[in-house]
Amino acid sequence: MSDHVSAQSVSLRNDTVGRQLNMEKLTTVIYPCITFIALLVIWEGSVTLFRVPDYIFPHIMPVLRVLYAGYVEGEMYPHLAYTLKSTLIGYSLGCTLAIIIGASLAESRTFEKFVFPLIIALQSTPKVAVAPLIMIWCGYGISSKIVMVATMCFFPLFVNTVTGIRQTDPAMVNMMRAFSAPGWLTFYRVKIFGAAGHIFAGLQISIVFALLGAVVGEFVGAASGLGWLIQSAMVSFNTPMMFAAILSLIVLGLVGTAIVRFIHRRVVFWERSSGTTAH
Repeated sequence: MSDHVSAQSVSLRNDTVGRQLNMEKLTTVIYPCITFIALLVIWEGSVTLFRVPDYIFPHIMPVLRVLYAGYVEGEMYPHLAYTLKSTLIGYSLGCTLAIIIGASLAESRTFEKFVFPLIIALQSTPKVAVAPLIMIWCGYGISSKIVMVATMCFFPLFVNTVTGIRQTDPAMVNMMRAFSAPGWLTFYRVKIFGAAGHIFAGLQISIVFALLGAVVGEFVGAASGLGWLIQSAMVSFNTPMMFAAILSLIVLGLVGTAIVRFIHRRVVFWERSSGTTAH
């Protein structure tokens, strides 16, 4: 009898936890939708109330018409594809270099003395000032945009990689040494795994910088892309087109961040098991 009651209580507790989790997942979707709808209401209401000219701040419907023409009739797809291509390639290149150089620097103080001051100097240089030089060196094609994206998204991930590896638990490293584990195994199984949370945090931050680098590169010199679309619309005061392109960039950033967060939760599973939520 007691076993039956205990099983019922466990089942009831599991059902309660399941409902709570489902409600939490539901609210993570509903709450942002409510905020988005409220912003749309404030947007339309403010423009109507204060009679703001369309060339300064448009109504919602002209922007929706541009988005419809862009993504239903297909006018914006070439620009979206151009920006997405340069962002993905530059992001992959910049993040790969950031992890390799960051891990090498974290492991070698000598390498740090050679490289770290140069990296800080490059990061301190405004990227907008360097963009014209990148255009001269790499041309006005997609190569310059890729270099710009890689430059922008390198530093956040680099810093997170170095910080994560250097915060490795010394007890874990000493344990590996006690078992005579080779250095590469200690680095891979302990240091990289321990820094995984920091690395994924850097990957999330780098997505925003990657899109920023792509847009800056297209501002300086391009014949396609969402950044070029914004700049060309600015000349003709076509603010609905500018808003449509900006909203497209926002969606790219949200989707990219969501993908990295999803991979983070799947790869760094031990953070959840230890009570740390992997956002």
